[in-house]
Amino acid sequence: MNKNHLLTNDINSLIKQIAIPSSIGMFFNTMYNVVDTFYVGQLSTVAITALSYSFIVYFMLLSISFGLSSAITAHVGNSLGRYKINLAKIFISNGITFVSFVALGLCSMGFIFLEDIFSLMGAKDEALSLALDYTYIILIGVLPMLIGLGANAVLIARGDTKSYRNTLIFGFFMNLLLDPLFMYGYGFIPAFGFKGVAYATIFIQFITFGYIMMKLYKTALFNFENHKLFLPDMRVYKKILIQALPQSLNMFIMSLGTMEVMYFVSQYGYKSVAAFGIGYRVEQIILLPMLGLNIAVSSIVANNYGAKNFDRIYEVISKSLKYGYIMSGIGVLFLAIAGEYIIMIFDSDKEVISVAYIYVVIESFVFFAYITIFISNSTLQGIKQPFIIPYISFYRQILMPIVLLYFVVDIFKLDIVYVWIVVGLIIYSAAIYMFIYTRDKLKLLEKRV
Repeated sequence: MNKNHLLTNDINSLIKQIAIPSSIGMFFNTMYNVVDTFYVGQLSTVAITALSYSFIVYFMLLSISFGLSSAITAHVGNSLGRYKINLAKIFISNGITFVSFVALGLCSMGFIFLEDIFSLMGAKDEALSLALDYTYIILIGVLPMLIGLGANAVLIARGDTKSYRNTLIFGFFMNLLLDPLFMYGYGFIPAFGFKGVAYATIFIQFITFGYIMMKLYKTALFNFENHKLFLPDMRVYKKILIQALPQSLNMFIMSLGTMEVMYFVSQYGYKSVAAFGIGYRVEQIILLPMLGLNIAVSSIVANNYGAKNFDRIYEVISKSLKYGYIMSGIGVLFLAIAGEYIIMIFDSDKEVISVAYIYVVIESFVFFAYITIFISNSTLQGIKQPFIIPYISFYRQILMPIVLLYFVVDIFKLDIVYVWIVVGLIIYSAAIYMFIYTRDKLKLLEKRV
């Protein structure tokens, strides 16, 4: 029986070992999106607006996959923590097939309802047309990307975040090359314009999908020798679905919440929508790399909960929060100093720059709340108690924004800066509750051991 290093190694070392590669990968994933925004910004502000609409819908389609990936990590990690290798193999094979079915369903729904979704968000005229052109192409790459995320969930359960990091670094540099190549054309490659950014994305997704599947195959936990493992097992599907549903609903609600905010922002004009899209990408430069801590928490907690090592669970939470708050403080300073200059890379319109800069400065102070929510969510996933997550997400993404932003935008007709402030306060209130809930849930489970 092989020793499980996630149960014995020093917590600080494990966090660094898992979080740093993941954070590096997340950074390059963020920069991948920044590259898209940069090249699209060379076309027009309307094109950036269309990209902003498309990104939100694409994230909405991915939301269900994120939940399934978290469920696979939790079940595989718990099985490995108990040294039940065969059970882990069952969850892996059925998990991959389940994700495949879900991906096909999401693609089909995307093609059917895409225009209606964009219209509900306030997209119209040229922005609507460009958003549709771009996203119809992007949908082709949903299948390999979602299956790849499912395969990566297994690698995370084993503490391997380097493989996915490698794909994200590779994707970034390929995107630097392919975006301008497909947009402007060269030799026998025609100039696709705005659509070229989408073609570059799906091309890269198929390549990285092949690499992740190869890494999964090399773990010896996944192969095609025993075909029975891939036959749909409703008991396994049910367990994965029960674990995935709260997180999927959370991510889906987050997407709806962003669409909701986008609707209110659109009432300030298309330039405000473009500013929100740019500001959101700039914010990600700092925030998304912090998600490496979440990956570490999810992986370590899942294995140690399987072994009932609660002291190690408390330790990883405490140290991850400390690291997250330090990174958040650095992020606040960085965006206050450099945020405006970064925004200017994507658009030269003074109104867009002004609105986007105010957004990133205000939202940077919300990083501390985000870290608290993310680590709480990862902990609840690891201990297989994620059921409160969609309720809190509904509170902070749908209920409170639709009530408060209605008064800010429609009743009192306040400046757009108050939209950012209200959203930040809502997130802080949710973070405080999630921290207390997670702490109490752990204490309750510990007493039952």
